[in-house]
Amino acid sequence: MDDARPLREQVADQLRQLIEHAELKPGDRLDPEPDLAVRYGVGRGTIRAALADLTAEGLLSSGKGRGRVVRDYRPLEWHLSAYESRHRHEAAGDHGDQWAAEVYAQGREPGEELQGVAIVEPPARVAELLGVEPDELVVVRRRVRLVDGVPFQLSSSYFREAVAHGTPLMSPRPVSAPGGVLASLGLIQERYRDEIVCRMPTKAEADDLGLPKGTPVAEFTRTGYDKTDVALRVMVTIVAGDRHVLVYDVDPE
Repeated sequence: MDDARPLREQVADQLRQLIEHAELKPGDRLDPEPDLAVRYGVGRGTIRAALADLTAEGLLSSGKGRGRVVRDYRPLEWHLSAYESRHRHEAAGDHGDQWAAEVYAQGREPGEELQGVAIVEPPARVAELLGVEPDELVVVRRRVRLVDGVPFQLSSSYFREAVAHGTPLMSPRPVSAPGGVLASLGLIQERYRDEIVCRMPTKAEADDLGLPKGTPVAEFTRTGYDKTDVALRVMVTIVAGDRHVLVYDVDPE
């Protein structure tokens, strides 16, 4: 029986099978569109549409510069139930913060780019979680976290100005300390509250993370509280949806 599907779907399916069966491997560059059109007996428009479909699925690169390339799809496991525990923070040792240590533990190379430290009016939700007035100024540290040189996360940490003033949190460089920077200042986060919202990215987020078209993000917000239940920090992390497995280990007791 003849395949009644649109030609773009048929071509995309054949290329998808080559990728799934490792006949096209991560990093392999596809032949130019004219050559693919001849091979599959279709027009260049059909090839272009098929490649766009596979790019939207995250199987191919966006095609800028080098042309279409098979992506190296290796999601990172991010163990959020253990992330930022004081014990694990101290065990991170020379690897820096816990996130970097976890990346190393999975045989990969972490990186971090500090985008800046600023005094700003916080977003409404951050002000609510931090327990400040909407027009009250706070300190924000914005970072890009990378794995193997690829942006994986956009992380913004918000602090009351009185907490951050005169501390390493104001430094325009990456900072870390055994047990965490706040703990080194005598500010112990006794508990965390997490919120995870799945949504489509803004254009700026998609550009900064290099997301394939149609790829969602997870907006992970963690609020850290001291023993009196005062919020010490709100961390908002935009997580590339095609590059993570978010893991929670839950004790049923």
